[in-house]
Amino acid sequence: MKDDWAGLTTAVLIGQQADTLVTTRVKTVQVTVEGFTGDKHAGLTHPADSRTQFYPRGTQIFNDRQVSIVSAEELTGVAASLGLPEILPEWLGANLLLSGIPNLTRLAPGTRLFFSSGAVLYVTHSNNPCSGPGKIIQSQFPDREGLTAAFVKQAMHRRGLVAVVDLPGQIIEGDAVTVNWEDRYRYRE
Repeated sequence: MKDDWAGLTTAVLIGQQADTLVTTRVKTVQVTVEGFTGDKHAGLTHPADSRTQFYPRGTQIFNDRQVSIVSAEELTGVAASLGLPEILPEWLGANLLLSGIPNLTRLAPGTRLFFSSGAVLYVTHSNNPCSGPGKIIQSQFPDREGLTAAFVKQAMHRRGLVAVVDLPGQIIEGDAVTVNWEDRYRYRE
């Protein structure tokens, strides 16, 4: 794999509760073709929602958002731009927190992430910021007004990626992760 980059899996998280966006840290996760075992976003299909307005709401469509991935460096930058001490990945409903990969959110669709424990994820697109995580951040800092809207603005191009499983296996906290892309895909403009 030429021109690879390497990073680190800093945290593995699972969305265990259907009624909240917040995820829970775990040490390891089994990865199947449907996503992360036990995660509420796992599945080969999901109902169409506000992101897929070209289908009637609730229509079962391909699940191109099995896994949500964020960058430690990008979260630190968003927190700094909001004047906050930190933004935790679980507040954003993330499944993976990676570090050491420059401009993670700008990796192009088609990029593959190889984890040292064996799983491979295929990036489908960036994850645009929305008010859901902003509301959770606001609840963590109730003395700061306007964080919901400010998060959406400040997290643009720093909100992370979504991916599907390309090769089942497992992912363990501390795994090395290697970024592999074809030359034509490096970064989105």
